[in-house]
Amino acid sequence: MLKELNHVIDYIEAHLTDDLSLEIISEYAGVSDYHFRKIFFYLSGMTLTEYIKNRRLSEANKDLLQGEKVTDVAFKYGYQSMDGFTRAFKKWSGFLPSDVVKKGISKSFPKLSFIITVKGGVSMEFRIEDKPAFNLVGVTRRVPMQFEGVNNAIVELAKSITSKQREEMHALQDIAPYEVVNASYNADANFLKEEGDLTHLIGVLTTKDEVSELLEKVSVEAYTWAIFPNEGPFPSTLQQTMASIYAEWLPSSNYEVINAPSFSFTKMNEHKAQYAYSEIWIPVRKK
Repeated sequence: MLKELNHVIDYIEAHLTDDLSLEIISEYAGVSDYHFRKIFFYLSGMTLTEYIKNRRLSEANKDLLQGEKVTDVAFKYGYQSMDGFTRAFKKWSGFLPSDVVKKGISKSFPKLSFIITVKGGVSMEFRIEDKPAFNLVGVTRRVPMQFEGVNNAIVELAKSITSKQREEMHALQDIAPYEVVNASYNADANFLKEEGDLTHLIGVLTTKDEVSELLEKVSVEAYTWAIFPNEGPFPSTLQQTMASIYAEWLPSSNYEVINAPSFSFTKMNEHKAQYAYSEIWIPVRKK
């Protein structure tokens, strides 16, 4: 996957003045748009859209230094008006395009290059499992995306579960893993920057279709699942494992992630405070 990423970076570089839709880029990469965007973010720390914008403005800065007119540069990099270009350039650089022309000041954003970094030879435990179709049933809420720390919105959701909802979930649960799971899906487009919301479900897995109005039901197709056990301080170990899946395991594996609900479960250790065993289940397919 790292080789493909660097090829895509070269492709973007050669087409900075062209239409660069995410669909075109992911098609060039040979993987799904969903998979490519997530891998790119976890490796680079920014969204693909953000990277393209930064590279275009960096090249625009260079063109202005070389004497090109501000109007020509604005339209060259896809801006429909001078005002739009000026606002974007000032937000990115902290100064106006005219300052580049008059004072020769500049800012740059270099082209990315992805390399493999081996961190201490630590292996990542996982297993692959095929699973028939099932339903996720439980309570749901739109919650803000949060990569680190305790998400208070999810804590409040857990506290809101009634005894009747718990009883029905227990009665419906009939497929492994036989645990209360946390599932996430339907994320906003900008969720990768922790600026959006997603739907969070706390519930169980079941093959049954009849569910009362007390619970939400989400149908999940038959998929192959990559499962990552992890154990340590909670929630940091779980969150670090999730980041490693996208930044390290997926780029070097023969799998790509599917745009479907992923889920995890956690079993707190009775003898160690804030220490837990967790499993993360990610739907994948062979490339």
